[in-house]
Amino acid sequence: MAAALMALAVVTATPAEATPGLVPAADREVVFTADGTTAYGTLHVPEHRAGQRLRAALLLPGSGPTDRDGNQPPGSAPHTLAQLADALDRDGIATLRFDKYGTGRTGLGAYRDRPEELAYPAFVRQARAAYESLRDQPETDPSALLVVGHSEGAMTGLLLGGTVRPRPAGLALLQPQAIRLLDLVALQLKAQIAEATRQGQFTPEQQRAVNAAIDAAVTSLREHRPVDTTGLPPRSPSSSRRSTARAPGSWKATTPSAHRTPPPHSGRGPTCC
Repeated sequence: MAAALMALAVVTATPAEATPGLVPAADREVVFTADGTTAYGTLHVPEHRAGQRLRAALLLPGSGPTDRDGNQPPGSAPHTLAQLADALDRDGIATLRFDKYGTGRTGLGAYRDRPEELAYPAFVRQARAAYESLRDQPETDPSALLVVGHSEGAMTGLLLGGTVRPRPAGLALLQPQAIRLLDLVALQLKAQIAEATRQGQFTPEQQRAVNAAIDAAVTSLREHRPVDTTGLPPRSPSSSRRSTARAPGSWKATTPSAHRTPPPHSGRGPTCC
């Protein structure tokens, strides 16, 4: 009986990580290239049987300088994508999340000396390269790839879904764009101006002038006319002026279409999350 109890104690004390044939969960750095820029990401592989091919999800961030964890340091750190990777781990799904242009180890890369050329299609191409990298990992099942996009990443996911090979087995859109893009940009800019006014950076008169200029810019863009930025207060945030000027004139629908040009992306513009 004593021998039996000792054997039982040994069995119950054996940690799960030591179970024969199981590979413990782990993170590793992944490197891939898009348009001449080296991008860096984190591949999370859940615990699995040795040699097993896993379902795997590419995690796409929202707009703005959002890094692989879903953060915009130093002001915003919700860890959106890191938490998502943890949740998918519990379902045995591997994940790849990466530092998009302008963030983390990736930085601006090939666009360092010409940031004005960094438009939304470049971010889509970067996401496509990430998908191909995930597909080629030894632990992933190429027939069971998923795309999970948050905010602007949901729009990118829609664009990827019909162009990558193999096509994703699943597509998840988290907080996707629900209104026309220029309407969304206008709402975000006006919210920023309202906060700046609350902090004393603008007078109420300046706030009204900027809001009117935003409305005029949206109208100009939709009519394919140049945007007139004269009349804006000298203290208006440069990001507001830059983001409004770069918004597209043809992007009028809620969802992407193969017949429309995707909107430009400004790494310093307002987030849509």
